[in-house]
Amino acid sequence: MGITTAINVQHLGIHPWDVLNVAMYDKLGLTIGSWTVIIGLILIITSLILDKRYVKLGTFLNLFLVGIFVDFFLWADFLPSAHHTWVDVITIIFGIVLMGLGGGMYNAGGVGSGPRDGFMLSISDKTGMSIGRVRILTESLVLVIGLLLGGPVFIFTFVFTFIQSPLFQFSYLRLSKVVETVKAYQVKNRSEQRVNQA
Repeated sequence: MGITTAINVQHLGIHPWDVLNVAMYDKLGLTIGSWTVIIGLILIITSLILDKRYVKLGTFLNLFLVGIFVDFFLWADFLPSAHHTWVDVITIIFGIVLMGLGGGMYNAGGVGSGPRDGFMLSISDKTGMSIGRVRILTESLVLVIGLLLGGPVFIFTFVFTFIQSPLFQFSYLRLSKVVETVKAYQVKNRSEQRVNQA
């Protein structure tokens, strides 16, 4: 939903990976969701070659569900669309907030990194570079490719990281604590059941 909301006001600029997806859609057809899946599959294959531990069930769920839902929300056409006024700024910030919170949420589940996150973590492990540096280098390269293909780049393409990353971290840390609390409760419950059975 966050990705689609941002794409609806793409004249303000969108996330580097979505710049590439939109550019591929404009140049070669298919759908934006299809390009999300195709590029994600390439990244998963690369991650499997570099470091298999970041590819789990959740990686594939993320890959297909994000692609499917981007296309669904674009088709359903009920999210805010471009007005070419200050309202578009609020719309894109809303999209970025959704993306940040959603990213933290699925990562907190611990069932596998998304294709892009897993790819960047694999590169970081293999090269010894920090995750932040790998992210900047990877997304800069993707952005240049998307720009050369005619993808929508503008001010919010560069603002994304400053809004999305802190929200991702906030969501991830808070929801990770919830997941750990639930796990601890389940372990305690099982132990009590065993004691009672004994």
